[in-house]
Amino acid sequence: MTSIKHATINELDAITQLFEQYRLFYKKQADLQKATAFIKARLDNKDSVILFAEINKKAVGFVQLYPAFSSTAMQKMWILNDLFVSPDFRQLKVGKSLMNAATAYAINTHAHSLKLCTAVDNHQAQALYKQLGYDKITTFEHYTLML
Repeated sequence: MTSIKHATINELDAITQLFEQYRLFYKKQADLQKATAFIKARLDNKDSVILFAEINKKAVGFVQLYPAFSSTAMQKMWILNDLFVSPDFRQLKVGKSLMNAATAYAINTHAHSLKLCTAVDNHQAQALYKQLGYDKITTFEHYTLML
């Protein structure tokens, strides 16, 4: 059975291992030391919310939310920046459980919306998002300035 929990510093090692797998999925160079420091800072500073899925006391997936605000709605929103499930657990609806937990968290914190983006070739994730009622927004062009 899958249980969803809020990550604390006690789960740093388990969350970092999942986070590093997530980064590797997106073709980033392995750097466990830097990944550990990054996740530790998020937990210490409480500037993100990390929910993780556990099966038989093993962390098998996580979702990370960052707070933001909608100026036009004048309300809080959450950026669902990271979702990852270990490959061996992807057919057990762990991703769906994490997404539902993220939605519940956003509702409980009175957020206006929950936003995310994914790679254009990540069709499995896109299918899940559509199934969960997410709308693909095509009325805006998004730009990034790399610094």
